[in-house]
Amino acid sequence: NCGIYFPEIKRDPGRYLHTCPESVKKWLRQLKNAGKILMLITSSHSDYCRLLCEYILGRTGLMAAVVMEARKGRVGTRQNDEEQEALPSLDKPGWYSQGNALHLYELLKKMTGKPEPKVVYFGDSMHSDIFPACHYSNWETVLILEELRGDRDGKPEDSEPLEKKGKYEGPKAKPLNRLSKKWGSFFIDSVSGLENTEDSLVYTWSCKRISAYSTIAIPSIEAIAELPLDYKFTSFSSNSSKTAGYYPNPPLVLSNDGKLTTK
Repeated sequence: NCGIYFPEIKRDPGRYLHTCPESVKKWLRQLKNAGKILMLITSSHSDYCRLLCEYILGRTGLMAAVVMEARKGRVGTRQNDEEQEALPSLDKPGWYSQGNALHLYELLKKMTGKPEPKVVYFGDSMHSDIFPACHYSNWETVLILEELRGDRDGKPEDSEPLEKKGKYEGPKAKPLNRLSKKWGSFFIDSVSGLENTEDSLVYTWSCKRISAYSTIAIPSIEAIAELPLDYKFTSFSSNSSKTAGYYPNPPLVLSNDGKLTTK
C-alpha cells in the first residue's frame, strides 16, 4: 500500500489490466482436463501476483502451483501472505516463493509419477525465460515474440485452413515497426561488402538466439489457443532451420532464407 503504482492498481485494476481472453482460458482448461499440469512462474511479489491472477484469470483453479519472486536460492512458502521457513523440497501443489528449477522439477516428478516428465515453458523474455529454461533445464521452450504480430495482415496466411488459424479476441494490434530507422530490422542486418561488391544480409544476434534456444516462436498465446491439442508444430531444431519454428509463418523479412548468410 505504498507509493503511487500499487495502490492505484488495487483500486482500479480494470483501468490498467486486460482480462485473459476466453479462448486462452478454454485452452488452459482443455490442457488441464487432458492431464497436463499447469504452473505459473513470475518474478513479481506475492500480493501483486495474486491481484493480477485473480483479475486476469479469475478464481479458476487452473494452476496446480504458482511460484512467485522466482529466483535461485532457498524455497519458502506463502499461505495467506505469511512467509514460512525455507523448505528442503516441494511436496504438494500450492503457492511458493523464490525457489529454483530443481525443486520445481522434483515436484513435477511427484505429481506426474514419471521419472522424467516433459516440460514446455512459455515466456516472452529471451534473457529470463527462454535461454535459462532451455540451457540449464533442457525444457522445451515457446517464445512469445510480439515482433511477429501483424507481420502478415492481409497476406497469404489468410488462406490457411480455419483450424490452423489463431483467433484474436477484440481488434488486432497494429503492426509493430520491425524496420526501425534507428535500429534496423529485429531479424536481419546488412553488412557492407568490399569495394565493388554488394552488401550482404545476415541474421541478427537476436534472430540467431531465437532459433538456438526456442522450440517454436509465436506472436501470442491466442494464436495457438484454438488449435487441436495434438497439433504438430515444426520446431527450429527439426532441420536446423532459423525459420522453421515460427508459427504461423516466418517473418516476411526472413522469407528469402536462402539469400541470408550466418556471419
